Amino acid sequence: MLLNLSNNPEEIKSILKKEVGNSFDLKTHQALNGVDSGLLIINSGSIEIVNLLILNQGINTCNIEIREDGILVRFQINMENYVLVIPFYKLKINKSQADEYTIYRDGYFIKIKADGVNIHDFMRKIRKQKAEHWSSQNFRN
Repeated sequence: MLLNLSNNPEEIKSILKKEVGNSFDLKTHQALNGVDSGLLIINSGSIEIVNLLILNQGINTCNIEIREDGILVRFQINMENYVLVIPFYKLKINKSQADEYTIYRDGYFIKIKADGVNIHDFMRKIRKQKAEHWSSQNFRN
């Protein structure tokens, strides 16, 4: 789900909490060595995202935040903040090239340049959190 964060912040907060849960507390944040990726360069994306990115002048960047039940991919277009909300059960990460990751959710995708070891480590951290999230779920009634 692609959301514009500039409109109706209370409604956006409730959607984010429902889809990907709360932010991690400080203790968990430190145990994970951070839950934010820093700035990542966007190579391309799905048509909805590309239509927004072409409005932007300069380098298209984003950052990824890990939440309890998913991730948030945030980027800014012409002074407006957008977020791609991806719960773990809809998250697919694909390493399409040696220096590029593709993050999928339903009809949306975004391709991120991975030119450093820290980006590869962060993507491993996301995969690990997704696996831990699914292993901690109780699917029996």
